[in-house]
Amino acid sequence: MGPPAEPPAASRCPPILLLLLFLTNFVPSFGKETLRTTAVTPQFEKNKDYMDFIHLNILEKKVLNSSEVSVHYLCSKPCIINLEVVASSEFRTGVPVYRRRWKDERNLYVSRTRQVHLKFPSIMVYRDDYIIRNSVIVHSVILYAWISHKSVGSCDAEQNDDYQDAVAKNYTFLEAVPPFERPYKDHKVCLQWGADYMWMLQANRIPQCPHESDGVQILNFIYASSGEKTGIVKRFEQFENRELETVRQHQIDFPMFTVSIWLYLLHHCEKDLCGILYFIDPKEMYGTPAVFLNEEGYVHIQMHLVRGDDLAVKTSFSLPVKQWFRLDLSFKGGQIEVSSVGKNLKRHHHQSFTFREDFYYDDTAGYFVLGGSGYVNGIEAFFGPVKYYRLNVLETEQISNPLYDKETVEQIELYYERCMEIQEIVYDYRYIIRQGEKAQRNCYYENYYLKLIHKYGEKSTCDAFMWGRELREKYHTLFKLLQEMDFSAPDALQDPSNSVLEVGQRIFEKVAKGLSSANGLSSMGSSIPLLVDSSCCGYHKASYFLAVIFETGLGVPVDLTKGLLYSLVGAQGTERLAVMNLGYKHYQGINNYPLDLELSYAYYSNIAIKTSLDQHTIKGEQAFVETIRLMDDELLKAQTKENGDVFMWLKHEATRGNAAAQQRLAQMLFWGQQGVAKNPEAAIEWYAKGAIETGDPVLIYDYAIVLFKGQGVKKNTKLALELMKKAAAEGLPQAVNGLGWYYHNFKRDYKKAAEHWLIAEELGNPDASYNLGVLYLDGIYPGAPGRNQTVAARYFYKAAQGGHIEGTLRCSLYYITGNMEDFPRDPEKAVIWAKHIAEKNGYLGHVIRKALNAYLELSWHEALLHYILAAETGIEVSQSNLAHICEERPDLARKYLATDCVWRYYNFSVSQVNAPSFAYLKMGDFYYYGYQNQSKDLELSMRMYAQAALEGDSQGFFNLALVLEEGNSIPSYILDHLDIDHTLHSSNTSLLHELYYRCWNNSNQESISPCSLALLYFYMRVCWNNILQSTLIYFMGTFLLSILVAFAVQYFQSLSAHNSPGTRSESLSAEPSSSGSSSEDATRLVQKDESTFPNNLAQQESNPQNPLVTS
Repeated sequence: MGPPAEPPAASRCPPILLLLLFLTNFVPSFGKETLRTTAVTPQFEKNKDYMDFIHLNILEKKVLNSSEVSVHYLCSKPCIINLEVVASSEFRTGVPVYRRRWKDERNLYVSRTRQVHLKFPSIMVYRDDYIIRNSVIVHSVILYAWISHKSVGSCDAEQNDDYQDAVAKNYTFLEAVPPFERPYKDHKVCLQWGADYMWMLQANRIPQCPHESDGVQILNFIYASSGEKTGIVKRFEQFENRELETVRQHQIDFPMFTVSIWLYLLHHCEKDLCGILYFIDPKEMYGTPAVFLNEEGYVHIQMHLVRGDDLAVKTSFSLPVKQWFRLDLSFKGGQIEVSSVGKNLKRHHHQSFTFREDFYYDDTAGYFVLGGSGYVNGIEAFFGPVKYYRLNVLETEQISNPLYDKETVEQIELYYERCMEIQEIVYDYRYIIRQGEKAQRNCYYENYYLKLIHKYGEKSTCDAFMWGRELREKYHTLFKLLQEMDFSAPDALQDPSNSVLEVGQRIFEKVAKGLSSANGLSSMGSSIPLLVDSSCCGYHKASYFLAVIFETGLGVPVDLTKGLLYSLVGAQGTERLAVMNLGYKHYQGINNYPLDLELSYAYYSNIAIKTSLDQHTIKGEQAFVETIRLMDDELLKAQTKENGDVFMWLKHEATRGNAAAQQRLAQMLFWGQQGVAKNPEAAIEWYAKGAIETGDPVLIYDYAIVLFKGQGVKKNTKLALELMKKAAAEGLPQAVNGLGWYYHNFKRDYKKAAEHWLIAEELGNPDASYNLGVLYLDGIYPGAPGRNQTVAARYFYKAAQGGHIEGTLRCSLYYITGNMEDFPRDPEKAVIWAKHIAEKNGYLGHVIRKALNAYLELSWHEALLHYILAAETGIEVSQSNLAHICEERPDLARKYLATDCVWRYYNFSVSQVNAPSFAYLKMGDFYYYGYQNQSKDLELSMRMYAQAALEGDSQGFFNLALVLEEGNSIPSYILDHLDIDHTLHSSNTSLLHELYYRCWNNSNQESISPCSLALLYFYMRVCWNNILQSTLIYFMGTFLLSILVAFAVQYFQSLSAHNSPGTRSESLSAEPSSSGSSSEDATRLVQKDESTFPNNLAQQESNPQNPLVTS
């Protein structure tokens, strides 16, 4: 709103005027209307009879004590010039804070200029300090100036000398400086030593206004919005700065804010409305603002008014497609300004809307969403930087929201320009081939021989191109591949909308087959153009391949810009692995991706939702995600195939009626576990056989679920219900839950459903907990009036604790929005929970299974390729397995990877929540010894060993003890992390004992381990040191010395006796008996050797690699 036509007068009797203004309700509206209003200096009113005037000129219109105003005036009679400054704050309005007046009786009809220094109260212009305790925030400051004609000795001079009766008058607005931007005052006083000392002590304790701005960067990195029901969730808290928070609360019923959004739209909304930016209140309703895109490309804006109504408007201009633009929206009171701006910051369109009343807007009572949510689909677009000014209305030129990553922005534009050409070529080529075959087919019906030639001869190709030479050279690989493809199948590519996508799939499959072959990675350079063509055709598995290739330098130089481009393109195209890749990179903040938990959650929640849906479909390349580590020989031996020993043995046992074998076999076939290809039809046969023959309740339940849902078999609700009741009668918790599900979905009997779910929940079934939560959320729980989100959330949390996918998803949503009282906002926990579900996705499991199978078959190129694809999504087991392969085959890693594979992926592994202990030990060794270009870091090494120890690995304690043995000290925070009280173990000896004892306690105590030997050796050293330090050592020394002397004397005596003849004959006569004894002992030794020899020989024969056999 603009300033009033006639500004309010400033009376010389403030109390009376303030009372009148309050009674007329003029002052509050004036304070509200002039809040942050642009200063305007109106033209002065010229007296009709005289030429009196007054002008004000201020260089810097800010409330500063150094402000100087130039007053230019003319008087036609003796006059008095008056200056007055009136300020308004939140609690007081129209308060005079400065007055100045002077007379001019001589200079009549002559214009004069006078410089006046304005001086304001300290609480308006300085910060808080030891003397100024409470500075005030000022909303508006107005400087009034006027001329009055009067005689000096007039009795009623003071009564008539006011602004309203002035001969000439003028005013201007001054800009109030926020307290946190004000300087400190130099009081120029010398405090007493006691006060000065107290000031020095308390200077840092005085509350300071934090340097806080109302401008918030909601998004500073490109976000790929796929047009689905997921988006970025942002929540804003109250300002820490009390002045800004006061302004925010003052503007709740008269909001003033601006939003600026960069967009690259791919399509307009396919159906109804698609979300761009909207606010959700605590009641999960749309608030102010709600900005959507409709099918025609117009912007739909819905606002919540002060009285509680909702009104919407629609722009008259549509948003452009496949070009970057900025959408600026500013809101003030009940007005909206909408503008679209191009990359050159020139305005393309502008439109204003005025509502019948002001908006209601509290941006802390709810949360913002960019893109989609559970209530609406998002737009198909790339979001650029998004800036939000919480308290200001700005013009387009004033908004500071530049496109940061211009290189990626240009790459996105170039990519879609190139893809439009490729899609046109593919579509036209396919159309030409199909039309030619259609014409030939008409001839075949008349000529039998031509029909046979067409059926069994070579397929049609297009050799006479209608495209120019330049275009053919530019896309020569694409044209060559199109000539090799068969478009003649009667049912091939019947739908023109899918024709380009299917060509992209064919291109990708050919490239993937070549890369998976022996030495396939050596042809990476020639495969990239084909992958680009496949990506442009909309097959975004190729996009993810390209992203990983360029980010890791797989067979090509590292190019992070292209890696980011294809990651964004793949994620926008809903490629699951590409979406997870972006979620992981933003979760960890690696590879130049900013750490952004809200952005990470937007990606992970997308795949988490798909994971729940994918598990209910049996189509697609899916496999169960299994945690199989390449260092675990037992698990590797258990992997099998349809012709493997394990599978054949299970099949044999299942045929004999073994219920456990039938159940395991059916699970392997249904989910594609343990290396077996997914085969739902065969799995259902085993479910049916086990349910009918063995009567096992688990098999009966599984078969009943298949019959209920009709997965791979015709639906049979009647038989399914009988089987479910039979399994429930056996006390199977999931079967009891299944009965509740039946009554809920088929009979709509919520009372019986709740009864069964309560029983199943008591038995520990997480599905039942989730289902009870759904009843409370929908408001249909028997006997409970209305919806109860709080109780529902508690049931969802209990289900999530039991591993329930949908329950975990619900809880992650509560943590990211913070709209539930029992779930305080925790973006990191929301990301961890969503990531946990996303990593169960069957399409990721398929890639991991292909990698494992390739490793078992010693197909190193295929194993390396697929483990890299899986590892870059952020799943830990693939990261540690890939590092193991790089250790096992360093030549392969050095040849085809530009990054340090071992360091990179072990480092990624230890950054995960579920990292294995051996990864911590590996990284600890790398930091301890130094790894290639990485320098040594003893403290980080000890942290890694400590983390391994916390995971229950005895080697972690052992390594820490060795570090201590070498004379190093362990930091106290690491000891605290291990729950070791360093006050009780202040000496190294005590600490060593504690570490060795824990090492032994966490190792296998039934066998001799390094920890047990180390602990024994430690006890021996301690004992020996105690002996050396005691007085007993002197007695033992004397005793040993006396024994030594006695032996020496005896030796010399025996030596002298041997020299006499008698002694020599006795010794000779004794020889036969001793030799006989020796002979007997020797005979026993030979017999012993002969008895053991055959056994040794048998062992040697059974082990042909034993070196004893060859010798």
